Amino acid sequence: MSDADTASAPLRVVIADDQTLVRTGFRLILNEAGITVAAEAANGKEAVAAVLQHRPDVVLMDIRMPGMDGLEATRRILASKPGSGCRIIILTTFDLDQYVYAALTAGASGFLLKDTSPEQLVAAVRTVRSGDALLAPSITRRLIERFAPHQPGQFISHARLSDLTARELQVLRLMARGLSNAELATELTVSTATVKTHVASILAKLQLRDRVQAIVLAYQTGLAGPPSSPAPGGP
Repeated sequence: MSDADTASAPLRVVIADDQTLVRTGFRLILNEAGITVAAEAANGKEAVAAVLQHRPDVVLMDIRMPGMDGLEATRRILASKPGSGCRIIILTTFDLDQYVYAALTAGASGFLLKDTSPEQLVAAVRTVRSGDALLAPSITRRLIERFAPHQPGQFISHARLSDLTARELQVLRLMARGLSNAELATELTVSTATVKTHVASILAKLQLRDRVQAIVLAYQTGLAGPPSSPAPGGP
């Protein structure tokens, strides 16, 4: 499906949150923006069932729910074939939440604070539906730097990093800084189409779902990191 087809096709969402007021508020906001809420769920088990039944484009997933929590529900949805095509946005009250980090490593496409504005909520759903990651660079960087390994001995290895070209490694490092495709194009003095080609190649070679997983991997392997903890062998 082309970008134009994706933008014009009906957008369907499942809202998973144990608070009825939150679900109702989000549903009203999305409906007002012309986005269909296919189903609501009060816990992770209901969320998984709703995704399997309705096959939405996007799931708004609360982490802390009774019974099966949002983290386990995220893992199950992304591991299931009917749910593999949907994108998951994690809902949280805290921007620095270890469960959010765990959800990002499990394949969630980003996260939103529950007090986000209606405009930000609608924009977020449309952003991840288009295939982009939902990353607030400053918050996401702090989140990853807090929970990803910091000491050289704690970095995980990833054999496929050696499959990346020097240019792709450069792109991955810049992605980890939270740069958008347009910003990457400016930084590298290339077209956005070239950037998209590099990003697609990186994801394919590393067998990753989207750029959120790529960014998390960059920190986990030590390819990217806070200024105080440079990557082993890096510049």
